[in-house]
Amino acid sequence: MYAIIATGGKQYKVEEGSVLKVEKLGAAAGETVTFDQVIAVSADGLKVGADVAGATVTATVLGEGKGKKVIVYKYKRKTGYHKKNGHRQAYTQVRIDKINA
Repeated sequence: MYAIIATGGKQYKVEEGSVLKVEKLGAAAGETVTFDQVIAVSADGLKVGADVAGATVTATVLGEGKGKKVIVYKYKRKTGYHKKNGHRQAYTQVRIDKINA
């Protein structure tokens, strides 16, 4: 059984027991979060739309962190302009406990 959820502007395919990194939620480690934007559920065939209107996915927060550094380099030729900048995206790691469909 799996579900497709939407959080942080992205969509994730999740199963019970799976661990994934989502956009930062602002929840402390050990807390329980509920994702109510369920797009599809596959139990005995795929259900979408009005069939999954009341479905939720419950997860436990494992911790927070930062991803790998991405280098942003701006350069304009013949002017001597160049600028180097780095970015590390914050994430929350969650473990999917239950799919309530």
